[in-house]
Amino acid sequence: MIGWRTRKALRKRGVMGINRRNGDYVLRYNPRSQYPLVDDKIRTKELAKRAGIVVPPLYGIIESEHDIRDFADLVEPHQDFVIKPSQGAGGDGILVVGDRFEGYYRTTSGRIINPEEVDFHLSGILSGVYSLGGHRDRALVEYRVRSTPLFDRISFEGVPDLRIIVLRGYPVAAMLRLPTRQSQGKANLHQGAIGVGVDLASGITVGGTWHNHKIDRHPDTGHAVSGLSIPDWNTCLELASRCYDLTGLGYLGVDLVMDAEHGPMMLELNARPGLNIQIANDDGLIRRCELIEQHLEERGDHPLPEEWERVKFCQRSFAVYLD
Repeated sequence: MIGWRTRKALRKRGVMGINRRNGDYVLRYNPRSQYPLVDDKIRTKELAKRAGIVVPPLYGIIESEHDIRDFADLVEPHQDFVIKPSQGAGGDGILVVGDRFEGYYRTTSGRIINPEEVDFHLSGILSGVYSLGGHRDRALVEYRVRSTPLFDRISFEGVPDLRIIVLRGYPVAAMLRLPTRQSQGKANLHQGAIGVGVDLASGITVGGTWHNHKIDRHPDTGHAVSGLSIPDWNTCLELASRCYDLTGLGYLGVDLVMDAEHGPMMLELNARPGLNIQIANDDGLIRRCELIEQHLEERGDHPLPEEWERVKFCQRSFAVYLD
């Protein structure tokens, strides 16, 4: 139980709790009818492609047990690939194959698995083992993102991603999520990944959090996690901003990855983004959200500005490092 002094201190810092998030933002700004657009990764990917947003290329979709028999032919042209449940959450059910070995598949962690194990995994996805609510699901097979040299130095095995909170098209806060040995190469904070705050104005990282504790260095690589400049930063923010126009969801978590060849890509969207981003940035979300809401109220009935204008407003308002 949190004491009243702690609650008072958190309110003073503008820290958003889960009840405030759900009542004032998720329920208010996210029409329930729009949830399928982000809860189903295949639908999200198709929507993004039609809007010209870059996403990891899709190799194929496994929709039935019959399709599993054709899986080997589907991936035969590709040395590496990723299998995901379309309606999965929290990184569960994702299988990343980085190489082949004598008719077997080698995961990015070095584990060798046989084709029968992959078929069993696909069957589990279809049966809904990893899906939201346990409903029957589909599996997507897609391009494996190659991390950039910068992120390779500060991450363990997996590919880091960027989480950007967007309120009605305005970027509110950003966090870089770094895989660790404990998270088994996944960029999931609940599984042991690191969250690193990012200054919206500059794209420079400002410090890390691991299991809700502030840290300065990656526990596996030993490299500092603050003071790093994320490449193509304005492109990342503008891409995240466009996702509001894409879905009509007013309070959104946008997950991006930086591919060594293709640059920033949209990975997935979340209608109920978590709150750890506040710890990573050492700053609450309430002040930022209220400032954006005030700005929109002052604009009245004027059309929403272009994404670059929204980005500039937030960069001016929430800067840590000033030019």
